[in-house]
Amino acid sequence: MLVNAYMIQITMPLNFLGTVYREIRQALIDMGDMFDLLEQPAEVNDKPDAKPLVVTGGAISLHDVAFGYDAARPILKGVSLDVLPGQTVAIVGSSGSGKSTIGRLLFRFYDVVGGALTIDGQDVRDVTQVSLHSQIGVVPQDTVLFNDTVHYNIAYGRPDASEDEIIAAAKAAKIHDFIMSLPEGYATQVGERGLKLSGGEKQRVGIARTLLKNPPILLLDEATSALDTQTEMEIQAELKAMAQGRTVITIAHRLSTIADADQIVVLENGVIVERGTHDALLAADGRYAQLWNRQANDETV
Repeated sequence: MLVNAYMIQITMPLNFLGTVYREIRQALIDMGDMFDLLEQPAEVNDKPDAKPLVVTGGAISLHDVAFGYDAARPILKGVSLDVLPGQTVAIVGSSGSGKSTIGRLLFRFYDVVGGALTIDGQDVRDVTQVSLHSQIGVVPQDTVLFNDTVHYNIAYGRPDASEDEIIAAAKAAKIHDFIMSLPEGYATQVGERGLKLSGGEKQRVGIARTLLKNPPILLLDEATSALDTQTEMEIQAELKAMAQGRTVITIAHRLSTIADADQIVVLENGVIVERGTHDALLAADGRYAQLWNRQANDETV
């Protein structure tokens, strides 16, 4: 028994030391991966003489823009588009036509390969990325919420906003009454990626966040495609009110949501094949009319 007790007292610490050594080795490997990631060069950098973006009206122009994620596979092939200040332009087309790519180029997540993208005459490659992002608000298809309070997620649009401004944004997004009905009000935790909220509630928080930011340019990237019809109608009304006085680019699959846009652009394989108002495009009986009739038949069925 004495020998057995000695052996146990010797082997147990050795076993513990093995566990500690394994954890330290794994931590060093993870730290190495983290530092390798931090040392990765940025794909898009500001020019040394880049200036802040100055938005006077919010006019957006694409001049013969060409772009591809891979040089062997071009996405946009000479796209030219002018969005006037305060105008709402909808971009539609089949999947893979390049709709969302235009939104990424507007944010300058990537640089155009050919041509230029300008805002009020300023090439986005010549301005600072911080100033560019501050002038654009986006309401995405899947609103990303942080695992924090409703108050924090709305205030993320402008962290220095006052309490009254946050509440005003929530009221404008028609979510204030819902928040006040919660047991903890604005201090309610939304869960990881907002799992404690429904799709419509997450969208309203995203709209409130964008309203609080109050950007002159608005990008709606299929903002209501994942919602039911009733919720979609309510949120569409809120988005329409939010678009007043702003330059808006709407990317949509569901054509009924963009019928009242000032201009509708139809993309196919990276090329604009049609442009005009809803009525004019239906009268032309082209690609847009085909998409409209197909969706109308699907909804009827």
